[in-house]
Amino acid sequence: MNIAFVNSTRKWGGVKSWTLDVAHGLAQRGHHVRLVGRPGPFVGKALEKGLPAVGLRFGPDFNPALILKFVRMFTVQRTELVVVNVGKDMRTAGIAAKLLGIPVVHRVGLAGDMDDTFKVRALHRWIKPRILVPCQQIQRGLLRHLPYLEAGEITVILTGKEPSPLPPGPVHSPVRFISTSQLNADKGHRDALLALNQLKEEGHPFEYHVVGTGRIEEELRRVAVELGLGDRVVWHGFQKDVRAILRQADVFLLPSWREGLPNSLLEAMAEGLVCVARNVGGVGEVWPESASALLLPEPTTPQELACALSALLQRGPEELLEMKTDFWSRGRDNSLDLLITRVEEFLVNTAGGRP
Repeated sequence: MNIAFVNSTRKWGGVKSWTLDVAHGLAQRGHHVRLVGRPGPFVGKALEKGLPAVGLRFGPDFNPALILKFVRMFTVQRTELVVVNVGKDMRTAGIAAKLLGIPVVHRVGLAGDMDDTFKVRALHRWIKPRILVPCQQIQRGLLRHLPYLEAGEITVILTGKEPSPLPPGPVHSPVRFISTSQLNADKGHRDALLALNQLKEEGHPFEYHVVGTGRIEEELRRVAVELGLGDRVVWHGFQKDVRAILRQADVFLLPSWREGLPNSLLEAMAEGLVCVARNVGGVGEVWPESASALLLPEPTTPQELACALSALLQRGPEELLEMKTDFWSRGRDNSLDLLITRVEEFLVNTAGGRP
């Protein structure tokens, strides 16, 4: 099957990681895939994986020149299915696909990514895309906020990640915390720093590794210095191989206020890290029952987060290693191979059952 994945977003997010994983997996199974995005890391990473990829400048919505370019591209490539992400993708590549009679899949990362406006409703009713989401929480949110949608239009396929082939190694001394989310306010890094400051005042040794970039990076760096955490926080910036850094850590922190089913969490579980998170989005849908105490209520304060981390640090290395192994085992139950199998079946059925 010939599949085009189109993503016009500027920042790196979970849907881009999902797209690269899925496209690469489908290509290995004999499907012909092509990725289209803005020039930059997304297209570059696709090319590194050996995937055909094109960088385009999208311009305004309903750009007739770009729509025509997609029409020509899909015709030449004999595209049988188009997978889009955000509204701009729908209003360019989605229109081109509709004009050619090609089915469209709308991969939605968060319920709030679609607005209940005339433009969105009208285009949805005309193109009639199948909606694909990574967790049940997003499906419920879409149905609650967008009354024109029906449950049958939305398919849930839990995201998966390739598990590390080896079980996790011993806990480091001092313990290494890590976060790998974008450095934006809703990801809760400030709360993590405040909680870690309380641990410092209690006399706990630790390191905190922060991977990623974002809108409040400079603010977070200032907060770390003001709290006296400068010598305990390591800022890694944007990293192409996040998994390699995760392998060197022990405890993954996800204090986000807003999530779908975060790739960052799934990657941490796949590497066998003990995870501590707020119970938002679809996080609870993949959480191991044995670690329910580490899945904190959404309104958890930095002080309450600190109490949970302090209790965790009081456990011995052997118990922490056992907890790391539990998370690694849960990650293996939600593997990348299983994700590709489920997505492949869904896409083939959406395209009319053509292999």
